[in-house]
Amino acid sequence: MRLQPKAKEEPEINLTSLIDVVFLLLIFFMVSTTFEQQAALRVDLPEASEAQSTADRPEHVEFVIDEEGRMYLNDHALLNSERRTIRAAFLEAAGEERPLPIILRADRLTPHHFVVSVMDVAAELGFVNLSIAANRRDDRADDDSSETGVED
Repeated sequence: MRLQPKAKEEPEINLTSLIDVVFLLLIFFMVSTTFEQQAALRVDLPEASEAQSTADRPEHVEFVIDEEGRMYLNDHALLNSERRTIRAAFLEAAGEERPLPIILRADRLTPHHFVVSVMDVAAELGFVNLSIAANRRDDRADDDSSETGVED
């Protein structure tokens, strides 16, 4: 009688239970450990004075020109409409902050050369963010009807 030899099975080691036990031990030690914080060096850090100056800086510069050509920068009247006055006012209001946005508001009856002068001075000084403020069309239509006496 000839018996066939059994096929040898490789022994298999299951690590699942070992990994579970290691994770449980890790969690136990993490929870039960107390962390004590001790400072080896005491350092007195200086206070920043820059925080106050950033709060004092304006978010934008508003330049207003009325119908007679009078100019106002951030609600302060300029002495005249000369380019050097406009330049000095911009430098005083913005300092070295060239990315600071400039909002230009002009009355619709303002002579065009005043607006162009302000834009030229802003460009010469290196300001890159210039916005021209305008009323919406429907707001202006209401104003026109009241001025001309036309009623709906």
